[in-house]
Formats: sequence, structure tokens, C-alpha cells
Amino acid sequence: MMSLTTMIIGITVLFCVAFLYISNRVKGQASSSFSQYAIGGGTFPLYLVVFTQIATIMGAGNFIGHATSGFTKGISHIPFVIGEQGSKIVFGLLFAGLAGKFTYNTLSGMMHDLIHRDKISKAIVGLLTMSIMLAWLGGQAKGLGYVFEQFTGIDSLPVIIFFNIIFIIYTYLGGIVSVAWTDLIQGIVVVVFSAIFYISAFQPVNWSLAELGTRAIAIAGEDYWNLSNVPVGTILVNFITGCLGALVAQCYWQRCFASKDSKTARNSLLIGGVYCLIAVSLTALVGIVARVLNPGLDPSLAMPWLIMNYTPKFVAATVFALILAAAMSSADSYLNSAAVILVDDIIRPFMKDDSDEKLVKYAKVATIIIGVVACFLSIFAESIIGMFSKAYTMAGGGVAPVLIVGLLWKKDRTKEFTMGTKNSNVTAWGARVGLLSGAIVSLTISILWGVAISAISTIVVSLLTKGTPAKKGTVEA
Repeated sequence: MMSLTTMIIGITVLFCVAFLYISNRVKGQASSSFSQYAIGGGTFPLYLVVFTQIATIMGAGNFIGHATSGFTKGISHIPFVIGEQGSKIVFGLLFAGLAGKFTYNTLSGMMHDLIHRDKISKAIVGLLTMSIMLAWLGGQAKGLGYVFEQFTGIDSLPVIIFFNIIFIIYTYLGGIVSVAWTDLIQGIVVVVFSAIFYISAFQPVNWSLAELGTRAIAIAGEDYWNLSNVPVGTILVNFITGCLGALVAQCYWQRCFASKDSKTARNSLLIGGVYCLIAVSLTALVGIVARVLNPGLDPSLAMPWLIMNYTPKFVAATVFALILAAAMSSADSYLNSAAVILVDDIIRPFMKDDSDEKLVKYAKVATIIIGVVACFLSIFAESIIGMFSKAYTMAGGGVAPVLIVGLLWKKDRTKEFTMGTKNSNVTAWGARVGLLSGAIVSLTISILWGVAISAISTIVVSLLTKGTPAKKGTVEA
């Protein structure tokens, strides 16, 4: 009978070959223009956007990292999950319809055009939002390394390097077009196989939250299964960190810009957000199940240990395929998003020649560079969720307040935002100060203080500098 290691290696090879084939087939379309490489020309239908949203969101971090945090923190980790995943629903209700009207390549590009018209601010937003993509990208290979080592005994280091190489190759070839079509397959795998996994994972506690809670309290104490003892401030910080961090994630805006219309963008976020909120919450509970069964376990191995010891071999192979599909789909999305940010937000504003040919070339080079950086992150970072949380805090505390203030504080309240027209009272200096102060204060003190200071400083500095735009990098409408 075929061993689990053989099955896993076979699944890995099959996935890699299939996705490299797809990327090779679409590379011509993707390279035809920078818009095609970045957002597929803004033509994606609902089914494609829904599954690329689900596949992107449900990465290795959501199957490995959140199980680890659930194992360590217990029920107190749920507010972070609700904030992080619920933000997709908030995004769908409040922002996706707006984004779906436009064909910007990045969130920073939209903010530049509609809000501040400042190249320096555009680059700052690019750096902050790219930090989230780098953290998530590093987390995918790290998560796969953990799983592969636990399932097969193969050392995680060469596995992490191998998967980073694969991510780089097929994202380099096909850009967002390749990402979307491979995500369609991976998203279907995630939805079907995750149902099989959750049914198996909760079997040891008889699919009962009451039994899980009773056993968790007996093992780790009442605080482990009691939100009432967690400070309200902690819950609020966790919620806001997850919510604002995801709100400024390039990959979600990018899918909205790639959607064929506003309705498609909005519905894809709502469907994906509801699914992922339920699925990731269950993943955090799986970490608690693992602690109930083996309190002395290394938390980072909570998910793979449970799979290896409490599921049949065919289910274990199925779940590995699930995690592999989730990690690869997320990785290609984050890698492409980060490369597009680097080119469109940080390099392009300062280029004299921004022809499509050069931009696509730079995006491909950026894909390689960012992939290598992410490889080092995935090797040396202490934890997956730790990487996510810092990036969320910095970008969410800096970018989100400026974005929200910019959209609400219109010059002309009677007019809708349209591409090519600045309709915000935020000035170049207001954006710069708001972005930097929010990011710094959020990292050093608290994201709550960071959000407040960012919003206030954006308004105050904009009022003080109204009519006196920064000399460098500012282009008023």
C-alpha cells in the first residue's frame, strides 16, 4: 500500500506541474500590458473572483498559524480572527463596490489619484501595504515547511526554499492572470477538502463545543476558555488590528480592480468573507482541540500533529493537498501583489519612461527579488502570526485612517469619486504626516492611538497646508 510520504510527494509534484503549465499557457496574455499583468485588464467574472478571493485568504497562515495561536491563547484569539476575517465582509459592504468601479493597479494608486496627488505619499503607502504582502508570503512557505516536516520527516529548510522557487516561477510567468486561473482550481480544493478536514478534526471531542470547553478548562484553566477575563482593550486592539490590517491589503483591492464591475467586486468579497470567517474560526478551535489532546505539544505543530495522529491516512493526504493548495494560491497572490506595488507605487512615480514593456519587465524582476526576500523571512521569522500581526499593525494604523479620512472629507460632497479627479481635502503633507505618524505610533504604542493620531494629524496638517502643496512629487487636479 502506498505510504503517506509517497502520496504527499506525488500530490506536490502534480500541483507544481499543473500550475506551471497553466502559467506557461497564459504568459502571453499577461505580458501584453502592465494592466493585464497587474489586474487582468479589469475583466474577471464573479466565479473567478470568488474562488481567487477564497484561495488567497485561506493560506497556510489560516490553516497553520491560527491553529498555533488557538493552541497558545485559547478562545481569546477569536476576536483577532473576527477582526481579520470579518474585515472582508466590512470591505465588501463599504469599499468593494467603489473599488470595482475603477481599474487602478493598487490601493496606493487609487489614493494618489483620488485623495492626495503626492508621489511621496504614494511610495509610503506602497511600502506599508507591501509589508503585509511580504509577511503573508513568508508565512506560506514557512507553514508548508512545518507541515511537510511533520508529515514526511523531511527537514523544513529545503522544503521552504523549494516552494519559494515554485511560487516565483509561475507568478513570474503569468502575473495576476496565472494567479486567478490557478486559484480557481485551488479555491475549489480548499472549499471541498476543508469540509473533510473539519469533520475529522472535531471527532475527538465528539463535535461538541461544550465538551471541548470542559476539557480545555481542565487542561489550561478557566481563562483559556473565557473571554470575560480578557481585558476589553485587548479584545478591541486584536479586533482593530485584524480589521484595519486586512482593509489595506493590496490583494483584496487588486481583485476588486480586476473585477468586471462593482457588483462582482462586492459580492466576491461578501461570499469569500463569510466563508473564511467561519473556516478560520474553526481552525483556531482546532488548535484548542490539539492542546486538549496533547498539552505538551510544540504549538507550531498543532495542526499537522492532529492530522497525523487523529485522521486516517487518506484524510491526511487530502488535508495536505488542502494546505498545499491554500499556501500556493495565497503565495502567488501575495507575491504578485507585492511586485505590482513595488513597480507601480515605488518605482513608476519616479520613472521618466513608464511604457508597458518596461513596467512588465520590472514587475517580473520585482517578482524574483521579492520572492527571495520572502524566502529569508520564512526561514528566520519566529512565527507566522507574529509576522502578520506586526505588518497589520504598521500598515493598518498608518494607511487606513488616511484612506477613510480622504474618502469622507470631500471637496465637493455632491460629486462621486471618479478616476482622474481629486475630490478630497487631504493635502500632500497631510497624507505624509498621517501615514508616518499612524504607522510609528501603532508599532511603538498601540494601534488605537496610532489610528487616532493618524486621522487627527491628517486633518490638522491638511488644514494648515491647504493651498500650499509640497514642491516635490505633488500634482493637483
